[in-house]
Amino acid sequence: MTAKTPFQERFRELKESATAAEKTLYQQPVIRVGMATCGIAAGAAPVKEAFSRFIQEKNVDARVIDVGCMGHCYAEPLVVISKPGFPPLCYGYLDEDLAERLVEDFLIQDDPCYEFAMVALEPNDVFPTFSDFPRGVHEQKIVLEHCGFIDPGEIDHYIARGGYSALADALSGTPAGVLEKVKESHLRGRGGAGYPAGLKWEAAIKAGGDEKYVICNADEGDPGAFMDRSILESCPHQVIEGMLLCAYAVGAAKGYLYIRAEYPLAVKRLRLALEQAREKGLLGEAILGSSFSCDLEIFRGSGAFVCGESSALVRSMEGQMGIPATRPPRLAQAGFRGKPTVLNNVKTFAYVPPILNRGVDWFRSIGTAENPGTAVFSLVGKVAHTGLVEVPMGTTLRELIYDVGEGVANDKAFKAAQIGGPSGGCLPEAAIDIPIDFDSLQEAGAIMGSGGLVVLDEDDCMVAIARYFLEFTQQESCGKCTFCRLGTKHMLDLLTAITEGRGKPEDLEILEQLARDVKRGSLCNLGATAPNPILTTLRYFRDEYEAHINEKRCPALMCSELIVYYIEPSKCSKLCSVCVGSCPTEAIYTRDDGLKAIDQDKCTKCDNCLKTCPPDYNAVIKLSPPWLLDEKERKKSS
Repeated sequence: MTAKTPFQERFRELKESATAAEKTLYQQPVIRVGMATCGIAAGAAPVKEAFSRFIQEKNVDARVIDVGCMGHCYAEPLVVISKPGFPPLCYGYLDEDLAERLVEDFLIQDDPCYEFAMVALEPNDVFPTFSDFPRGVHEQKIVLEHCGFIDPGEIDHYIARGGYSALADALSGTPAGVLEKVKESHLRGRGGAGYPAGLKWEAAIKAGGDEKYVICNADEGDPGAFMDRSILESCPHQVIEGMLLCAYAVGAAKGYLYIRAEYPLAVKRLRLALEQAREKGLLGEAILGSSFSCDLEIFRGSGAFVCGESSALVRSMEGQMGIPATRPPRLAQAGFRGKPTVLNNVKTFAYVPPILNRGVDWFRSIGTAENPGTAVFSLVGKVAHTGLVEVPMGTTLRELIYDVGEGVANDKAFKAAQIGGPSGGCLPEAAIDIPIDFDSLQEAGAIMGSGGLVVLDEDDCMVAIARYFLEFTQQESCGKCTFCRLGTKHMLDLLTAITEGRGKPEDLEILEQLARDVKRGSLCNLGATAPNPILTTLRYFRDEYEAHINEKRCPALMCSELIVYYIEPSKCSKLCSVCVGSCPTEAIYTRDDGLKAIDQDKCTKCDNCLKTCPPDYNAVIKLSPPWLLDEKERKKSS
């Protein structure tokens, strides 16, 4: 048996203490409340307070603790109740009344109220997993392994589950050994580009010099993306450990977590995690008594999307304007303060501890040969079960949307998946069986991005969707490049004209050529990928563009300038006035015959009348193109 080093012995003491405390905790009922941003927004704070109040009032020996995001955001507020003698049970859609009932029936009377349980979790010693959820067979959690199970404000919870053991073992070896394992794992950066992390680390080592930096890019700015935020809110120590392992490998004594200021809860929990790591001797001077010293610090970004680009991020940290820099040199050669700098995404760093703990072969057995590991997505949009998911690379879009996300919401037809954030692409149903990995998505015209995936249904207009994402990137352009500054503005003007019925047939050729020019001529990836929504929608949904231009018609009935709302007289009831009360502009009036009609000059097309018209009537309809209204009016008159 190999003798343990002093660093491993010191860590063993920390782990034994943490494990003993964890086992003691679970000798009593424990209620874990999902208190990430998603849970708090859904009302988890009053639910947590209700559990605490009822436990005290009824004199129940139990603990209520905060945990992070469990991934099932659609069912928030969520709690998991672990009671000795019962399997851990997960309850969703909670309110204060149900909290009181669970305390009374389950904690006091041993009735688990299975009718309210989402699923019984599979016990694993004292730590349950979500493998019994229907989507559990498709997920494989590495980055999200501890999220939703541990209190992010208690470092001992992470240590008890094996946290920081990879760091203790690494200190007993050599920095070169850590680098070699990361290189052999073929871990590709999860920030969007997919560049091998080990090669980036190696470049920083080869750059030489006594001063190096490690930076974690947590400037997550994609609309609908919340992966990095949730990880930092749920398990900040895994990211910290990954950064320390990187710092040890490349010889850095200082690191920064660049996190956007709009993530106050993540900042709060990250700050606490750093303090606790220092107290345990896992961060700062002489880590675990070794000769390795490294401290980490939080840098709060100001919210500019372009600062997610690596060189712009570093420039903003230096107090300069946050705009991309020309290359070479790359950051690994001359980055922060002119020193070799390794900059990786939150998820990339979070992969490193599991890879070192379980081995390169284990990691490479997951996913595909060229894209090992998993992909973490925020699954949003018109999908039944929104949330945070982690699936092996190579999983198809169909499996992700239908098996994990439970399909399209409200029994609507699937139309497209917008993947990769605002610079990603829109993939149609014909591409739904494409495997999710860096290379396959790029061939289809999309990108992996940082992990945002928006599901679109039959009610979404692809021209309007392209315009929406282009408007975002155009507003976030730093303006340094002519192609990006002027090209995105010209493309946005063309898309606006098309969605308003002012498009011309030659616009499509101009739009496509502009998109390719901007893609080739932009300095950074914001400009180079901004045309992706246009190019993919032109490639897969060109007929919708042609309908807007040639017929002045929006097939999805979404573009407000190309639709009108109309009340069908034959279906309208004189006794009903629901639509009148729902109209904010008083555009709906009562005709001389008692039926309702819409004054088109006052109508703002808010959709309220369509939503509130009773199903028994369905008298309100949308029409596109607008001149169909005149046709109906003519028929009525005749």
